[in-house]
This record gives sequence, structure tokens and C-alpha cells, in this order.
Amino acid sequence: MSGVGAAVRPAAWSRLHTFQRLSQRRDLSSWLSRWFPKTPAKSVVALKAPIKVELVAGKTYRWCVCGRSKKQPFCDGSHFFQRTGLSPLKFKAQETRVMALCTCKATQKPPYCDGTHRSERVQKAELGSPL
Repeated sequence: MSGVGAAVRPAAWSRLHTFQRLSQRRDLSSWLSRWFPKTPAKSVVALKAPIKVELVAGKTYRWCVCGRSKKQPFCDGSHFFQRTGLSPLKFKAQETRVMALCTCKATQKPPYCDGTHRSERVQKAELGSPL
């Protein structure tokens, strides 16, 4: 094809294609921001006492950070479906032994309990509420 239409068509298609790509990117970024918020939610108090668990040497575990898991102290994926922006803490047991894992989510030594659950702040908090 020759003439004016041939020169305009590729540029018009190019602009349309660029607009569609930008639109798709916007749709994707809004979808991502719904599922992965920029500001993560705060962890909530799952329980006010640690759970003693036998950890097996060499096995990898996923400790619940958000406090919303129904399989405390381990992650069941609730953080994702409740769109918390948080993710579990993966750790590998160095030796087989019984350890107390934190469920108040206020420990300074995650995933292990450091006694923070005994604090007045944790004891006054309602289960399922952030600290």
C-alpha cells in the first residue's frame, strides 16, 4: 500500500498497542497492590503462651508471622488470603529437640519464644488483635 494511509496506520497501531500495554500494566499493578499491599498489616496475637514443638534436625519449617494461621505456630497461608503483606519465616532446625515457638508474635528472637508473652502488654491484648 502507498499513500497517506500507509504512513499513518503503523503509527496509529503503535500508539494503540502502547496504550494497551500501559493499561494492562496499570491493571496488573492494581491487582498486585490489592494482594500485596505496600504497607504490611501488623501481626496479631494468636495465643498468649508458646507452643512446644519437636523440631527435626535438617527439616525446614515455616513459622507464622502474621498470627492468623489456624495451624499455629506454623503457617497455613492465611497471610496471603487475608492480604496481610506478611510472609512466613522459613527456618531449618539445627538439631532434633523440643523447642518453645512463639505464638504472641512479639518475640525478639523469632521463631523462638523469649518470654515476651508474659508482658502486661501481651496479656492485656485480645486474641486476634495487633499489639
